[in-house]
Formats: sequence, structure tokens, C-alpha cells
Amino acid sequence: MGGYFRTFVLLAVMTSLFIAAGAAIGGRSGAMVALVVAAGMNLFAWWGSAGMVLRMHHAEPVTEADAPRLYGMVHQLAQRAGLPMPALYIIHEDQPNAFATGRGPSNAAVAVNSGLVNMMSEEQVAGVVAHELAHIKHRDTLVMSIAATLSGAIGMLAQFGGIFGSSRDRRGSPIAGLLLVIVGPIAAAFVQMAISRAREYEADREGAEICGNPEWLASALERLENYKEGAVNEAAEQNPATAHMFIINPLQNFSMQSMFRTHPATEDRVARLRAMRPTGGVMLDHAAAGPSSTPLPGKGGSPWTNPGGGAGKPRSPWG
Repeated sequence: MGGYFRTFVLLAVMTSLFIAAGAAIGGRSGAMVALVVAAGMNLFAWWGSAGMVLRMHHAEPVTEADAPRLYGMVHQLAQRAGLPMPALYIIHEDQPNAFATGRGPSNAAVAVNSGLVNMMSEEQVAGVVAHELAHIKHRDTLVMSIAATLSGAIGMLAQFGGIFGSSRDRRGSPIAGLLLVIVGPIAAAFVQMAISRAREYEADREGAEICGNPEWLASALERLENYKEGAVNEAAEQNPATAHMFIINPLQNFSMQSMFRTHPATEDRVARLRAMRPTGGVMLDHAAAGPSSTPLPGKGGSPWTNPGGGAGKPRSPWG
């Protein structure tokens, strides 16, 4: 419950910032106009976010016939999480990564980069998928939409407070209003990013419980962090606003300080996961650890291949 309580407190702080900014900058009328406009924009984005984000990243749908082993893994993990089978997509990017989107469990989607299934063991992919299913289970898209609404409303008040509020509708000193114009949007951004980090920690915890073995996700996060450097995610670089959705920040040269991060430090996430007790991992079909030397895409086989599997058939996630 710690993660939920932390998110609740951060949302309460965001709401308090909005109320204070509305009173000092735009008055009651300005605050209401900003909130309605921001809510409308974010409701539209939330309602159509799944399709928009998937198109931005050129995601292609994957059926059971296309990739029976990968599809079966996702279906098995979704059942363990108590969720309906999400739509499954593949993004043809060498950078290993993944994200989940959708308004709720009944219309959710999980998208995995081709680099993820080519460079990770089956257990590690299961850990990553379980993390994304945890986001779906917690309705984190909705939580982040609420945070974005409040943050956007504060930003609007800061920019247009002078237009929204009449002089007789204002309260408080002009100096306080000026400070809120400058500090309010920055503080709101800090809180919004802190909420994002809190949701990542909670998805890690729940994801470890869904797959049953925290080490699967911990080792996956370590390898994701190591392999993302040098593998540019072109679509993410062109649409940096979607970076917070991925399990690992996909952007290159990301050197902002911890307060500005949408993701917690990977080493902190790994340490928390390794402090958890295994609850019994799911029984993956033909599960096997990846080879000691993982080939890059296009330079050899997949970690899911089985050199001794007979008949020369590859053990590929694509069937």
C-alpha cells in the first residue's frame, strides 16, 4: 500500500498547488477555466492515447499465429494477473524496451520492441511483460492523465492568469502571485515526475508478483539499461513526450538530475526487486536462460534459440 499512499499524497500536493495558483493568479474564474481546458485536452488524449502512441511508434499487431510462444507467454501472465488478454504489438526497434497503453484492462495494449525479444532470455521478457501488465492492472494511464490535467492547468494559470482573472476576483498579494507564476509550473512538473516514479516502483513490485520471480525482472532491467546505450529508438527520439511510458527511459544522452526523471534509477529498482522473496515463477513453455554471450540483432541467433532442439528448428519467440 506504500506506493498507493505515496501516489495519493503526491496527487493531493498537485491539487493544492492548483488551488493556490488559481487563487493567487487567476482567481476562481481563472482556475475553473484552466482546469476545464486542461481536463478536456487530457480526456481527449487519454481516450485516444492507445491508438495515437502505437501509431507514433509504428507498432504492428501480433496474433497467436504470428508468434505463438510470445503470445502464449503474455496470455499466461495476463491470466495470472487477473486481466483479459491485452492486444499485443511489436515495434521494430533494435533498442530493447516495452510499454503498455490503453484506458483500462478491457482495451489495453502491450508493445514490445524487437530488440527485447532478440536480446533477452524468455524469463527476462516475462518479467518485462509482467511489469507492463501491472501498469494496466493499476490503471496507471488514468493516474498519469489526472496528474497531467492538474499540471497542465497550473501551467495555463501561470501563462494566462492575467487574462483569466479580473482584479476584483483576485486574492492575496501580487508578489505571491508572481512567485506562483514562476515556481508553480516547476513544482507541478516535479510532482508529476515523482508520481511517474512512484508508479514505476509499484509496477515493479506487482510485476515481480505476477511473474513470480523478482530476479527475472531485476536482471531484465539491468540488461535493458546496458543495451539501450548505442541503440537509438528513432520514434521515441522524435516523440520524447512518450518516453515515460517505456519500462526504461528510451532517450539517449538523458542526463537530467533525479528530481526531473520520469523513471527511478535502475540500480534502485533492481535493489528493491532483489530484496523481495520469490513467490513461484510461472511455468513458461520451453523456458531457458539466455546464452552467456548474447548476439545482437542481425548478428546471430536469438537468446530463445535452441541449438540442440532437434530438426534444426529455432526456438524463436515468433514460433
